[in-house]
Amino acid sequence: MRTLVIGDIHGCNTALTSLLREVEVGSDDQLIFLGDYIDRGPASRAVIESLLELEKTCPAVFLRGNHEAMILDAREDSLKANLWQSYGGLETLFSYGAAYSQDWPSHIASAHWDFLERTVRFFETDTHIFVHACLDPDMDMNEQPDWLLYWEFFGRIQPHKSGKKIICGHTPQKSGLVNDLGFALCLDTGPALGGWLTCLEARSGKYWQANENGLNRNGTL
Repeated sequence: MRTLVIGDIHGCNTALTSLLREVEVGSDDQLIFLGDYIDRGPASRAVIESLLELEKTCPAVFLRGNHEAMILDAREDSLKANLWQSYGGLETLFSYGAAYSQDWPSHIASAHWDFLERTVRFFETDTHIFVHACLDPDMDMNEQPDWLLYWEFFGRIQPHKSGKKIICGHTPQKSGLVNDLGFALCLDTGPALGGWLTCLEARSGKYWQANENGLNRNGTL
């Protein structure tokens, strides 16, 4: 069984579907998504549809990113809604045909709200810790504050006291390459910023990348 970890998608469904084809995901693969499925890119609605379909055929863990946290907060707070839309949420509303609508939450299907609500704060195995953004190296995972897990940048990452390897996203790597510190990896390679969407096999270090122009490449760390 492969452990396949996919970085920030940000509404880039062309890159997502191309990447999944290249990786040839099977029912015996464990998929871990690092969050930020929506915003900035053109097809957030289609991304969630793709993920819901994928979930029917193979086990998947969906972490919560800061953009999922923002849209969930925005439902009940107009000020937070304005802030979210300025962070790329407006592109998400366009994908749902809800831009500039006062009742925009009603345009998002209940199955999509359910998906966003059941995203998780982190995922941990015997050898790895998976988070969206960062963590406190001296705290157990169930004690980590949300602001660190969702918002802190990769530049602050330090080895965790457990000794487990950390895999995260959130901080776009302008090089388009995985940032490998040995004890931690950052897989946000900026698909909505003209870069790549990355999938990493956690044990072997093999990676695949796809972009919104339909290009693919792969390699090994």
